[in-house]
Amino acid sequence: MSRTLAEWLAYQERVNVHSIELGLDRVREVWRRMGAPAPAKRVITVGGTNGKGSTVALLEAMLRAADLRVGAFTSPHLLEYNERVRIDGVDADDAALVASFERIEAVRGSVPLTYFEFGALAALDLFARAGVDVAVLEVGLGGRLDAVNIVDADVAVITTVDLDHMEWLGPDRDSIGREKAGIARAGRPAIVGELDPPAGLLDALAERGARVERAGIDFSVERHQDGWRWLHRDGSAMELPDPALAAPVQYANAAAAIAALHVLGLGALTPSAFFAAVSAGLHEVRVQARLQSIGGEPPLVVDVGHNPQAARALAEWLDTQPPARVHAVYGALADKDVAGVIGALGTRIGHWHLAGLDQATPRGMPVATLAAILQQVLPQASYGVHADVPAALAAARAAAQPGERILAFGSFFVASAVLAERHG
Repeated sequence: MSRTLAEWLAYQERVNVHSIELGLDRVREVWRRMGAPAPAKRVITVGGTNGKGSTVALLEAMLRAADLRVGAFTSPHLLEYNERVRIDGVDADDAALVASFERIEAVRGSVPLTYFEFGALAALDLFARAGVDVAVLEVGLGGRLDAVNIVDADVAVITTVDLDHMEWLGPDRDSIGREKAGIARAGRPAIVGELDPPAGLLDALAERGARVERAGIDFSVERHQDGWRWLHRDGSAMELPDPALAAPVQYANAAAAIAALHVLGLGALTPSAFFAAVSAGLHEVRVQARLQSIGGEPPLVVDVGHNPQAARALAEWLDTQPPARVHAVYGALADKDVAGVIGALGTRIGHWHLAGLDQATPRGMPVATLAAILQQVLPQASYGVHADVPAALAAARAAAQPGERILAFGSFFVASAVLAERHG
């Protein structure tokens, strides 16, 4: 009897004791046994510390606006596993995922695979079977040894490099940048989305022989009152509408996405058709839990930001908003730089509603530990402690006055708990 999707996912969590096991030999061997079909006519990989999910969503929206069939692979998911694999903007259904897992298991033999590797292989399998025009693949962790890197991408995008997953990727931006450069290929474009990338990233891209296109050098953004302008050193320029995604950082993500499509080339698209597709994609793009407004009174915004770089982007967004006291619903994983996150937001937060995540995941930080770090970084901070995210959110809603706002952030576990309540 065939397993259900839930049973397959539980099996994948049991079959390999390591939740993270970097390396390409195992996953490449299973893919070879599956016939190693090209997942799409063109492939774009998107790596980086922050901004990957938004950049994938931007690329997907722009490509679909150009009437191309698009497969998108992202992780982690927020509410349903099916969110990880999309074809033509539609999440893969249970039956398709189960059939793919069965194909993987039929050839896997004794080769161990992690939960993430099962999912990555399923996405490649489903994209190949659907005959998509472009596959957009989000790198899970790092780049060089991530399962997605078994595919030779036509274009690699590296959004940002900051300190995260240091136990796997190295102690500083240079070493982390070198790992992320591993998704680039010799002679093929590599888009660098941040203005001040670490030397380690640039050196590794040069060593790999990639054709580097850098933000601020090869392409740039000029913002103005009625939109923004994207420019390329080859003379190309477009006057564009603001991205539908909130936060100033989305201009950098959009600029990198456009640069990737600019160098990829989209067949017979005329410049005017390319402009139309980009503009439509900027208007239509949607992605959950990236400064997603839930509405209500007081208004609630949810974001997956979980490291200092993401917190700085949240701070920048808050600085653009009308003045209002902010109630933060904040929970964190134990391996994150909580002090850096708290320090980046600082006194922009009027009251911290701290949530323990230790009941949600073995990696979750207990609320007492979170409170101790908050007191160390911001001794004068106003805060309360709560066992979990629903309790912290309820307290924030009870405390917030008219005209104030609630910002829930710190982890995918925080975002998923908030969104799960919204969906009942």
